[in-house]
Parts: sequence; structure tokens; C-alpha cells
Amino acid sequence: MTGEAPLDVAVIGCGYFAGFHIEAWQRIPRVRLAATVDNDIARAEGHGCPAWSDARAMLPSVAPDIVDIAAPPAAHADLIALAVEAGVKTIICQKPFCGDIDTARKATRRAADAGIPLIVHENFRFQPWYRALKAEIAGGAIGDLMQITFRLRPGDGMGERAYLDRQPYFQEMPRFLVHETGVHFIDVFRFLAGEPDWVNADLRRLNPVIAGEDAGTFTFGYESGLRAMFDGNRLLDHAADNPRLTMGEAVVEGTEGEIRLSGDGELTLRRRGEKAFNPIFHPENTDRFGGDCVYQLQSHVVANLLDGAPLENIACSYLRVMELESLIYQSAASGSRVPAGQAAIA
Repeated sequence: MTGEAPLDVAVIGCGYFAGFHIEAWQRIPRVRLAATVDNDIARAEGHGCPAWSDARAMLPSVAPDIVDIAAPPAAHADLIALAVEAGVKTIICQKPFCGDIDTARKATRRAADAGIPLIVHENFRFQPWYRALKAEIAGGAIGDLMQITFRLRPGDGMGERAYLDRQPYFQEMPRFLVHETGVHFIDVFRFLAGEPDWVNADLRRLNPVIAGEDAGTFTFGYESGLRAMFDGNRLLDHAADNPRLTMGEAVVEGTEGEIRLSGDGELTLRRRGEKAFNPIFHPENTDRFGGDCVYQLQSHVVANLLDGAPLENIACSYLRVMELESLIYQSAASGSRVPAGQAAIA
């Protein structure tokens, strides 16, 4: 759209991961980073835009089009309420979304009642290898989908100093592997295969210095016979120049072949009856987090506002991810398979 004014964005929360949000906003066309906000004003400063310590004071002064909430989960609901009251055009909110599902439902209703799109910043489905994989599956490259297996092996969870150098609060989370990391793959499995019919999980803690589980599996079952399995162990690593790029490896199998995802983000295809794997996708950007998935998600929101492109991961849909997370913990506690037929409540 030629000659249009840029969208003004305010980022609330300037901690570790918010740095990826801010850096991406500064590269996205048709956008202006208009404000950064943090209780610690020193963290908000230094991004080349006005810095604030109070979101309530910032909103009427800046009047941003997009509010991007990267603050801790306990602050999400109140910040969403403030953004709704300010009449912003769109709200983006990081995960874990509002911390618990009841609070998330209330925040989702508040935005929906105001007619303001609320998008959860669940960015793994925007990693380029999953976009390419989705296209290959849809195009019939491996026939009917039968099995998805992802092995999470970031190798950062061993010893007394596990996670302390980057995200020390990981050590104190009572629910860790699934709530913090596995939740990404709940959404990826939904993106690739749709909604499951049942869930089965087994979770355990291996490193005694942390509070929550750091290893385990969960399986999604589908009436078609498809199974999607997450096998996570944060103590173990995998073969990659950057083990945090994909955080592991995947195999996706169908009636006509299989596709493998390497730790370097490459997809290779072997057709049924053949021995060789042939490259079908190699990511262009491996220097930024997750193949630049933060940029892709935020660009996706801009395209909706300015071009009318459809949105993914709106909050009323993302509630389903939170429901499935809860069912995984329920299954692990009971030691049994649990049905997954509940519908998210917007």
C-alpha cells in the first residue's frame, strides 16, 4: 500500500526473549517501533525509541496500533485489559499465555467482546522448515500421513548450572518441559496434523536441581491411525552446529515415504522403496532464533492489519493448545490415556 503511514508498535516487557521481538519489529517494513516499556526503565532504554516504565501512562500518549506483550505471564491479563481500554487495533501476547487457562479464557473474551484481534506469540509453527513440511504433506509428497516423531535434545539441562546463564527461572518452574517447551510442539502437531482424539504421556525429572520435569514423552492419537509423538530430554543433545536452531530432529512418515528434519533445519525426502534421502528444503536464515520465526509471525500480523491476510494463532484457537497441555499433565499423573475431545471456549 503505497504512501500509507507505518503502524506504530509498542513492546511491553524487555527481558531476554523480548529482544527478539524488538529486533524483528525494527526490520519489518511498514512498521515503526514507537515505544518500549519495562518496570526497569534501564532495560526499556537503548532501542532507538521512547522508553517508558509504565504501560498505563504510555498507551494514551503513544496510541500504538499494535501492542506486543512480552512481559511475564502473571502480567498478561492486566496488560491485555489496558490495551483493550486503549482501543488498539491488535494485541500480541507471549506464551505461556496468561499463565493458566481460566485467566486466558477471560482475557480472550475481553478482547473478543471489544472486537480486537488477540494473537498468541506461538512462533514455532512459523519456523521455515515447518512451513515447508506442511506444504510437502499437503502436496502429497509422502502420501497419507501415518507418524510424526520429534526428538527434543537441546543439551542445556545438565548439571547444577542448567539454564542459569540464559533463563534461570527455568530451574524454579513446577511444570517445565511441557509447559515451557513442549507446548511449542503441541501447536506444531496441530499445525501439521490437526486436532488429536486422545493423549498419552509419561513425564519425569532427571536433574535434581530443577523443580519441574525435564524429560518425557507425549503422544497424540487420531482416529485415522496417525500418531504424533514428542520425545523430550533437555539433558541430551543432538548433532547440529547450533542445537537451539531446531532444538532436535523429526521424522514424518506416510504411506509413500518419509521426510526428516535435521538439527540444521534441512528437510530430506526418501520415497517408499528407495534408499536415498534427497534434500528438499534448506533454510536461508539460520543465524536468528528459529530460522527468523519471530520476524515471520510479526510480519504475519502486519499483513493481516494492512492487507487483510488471515490470522493464525488467535487466542480463541490457542486455548486448545492450553487444554491439550493440561491433558498431558493429567495423563502423566494418572498413568493412562485420556480423551482429548474438549473444545476450546472463547
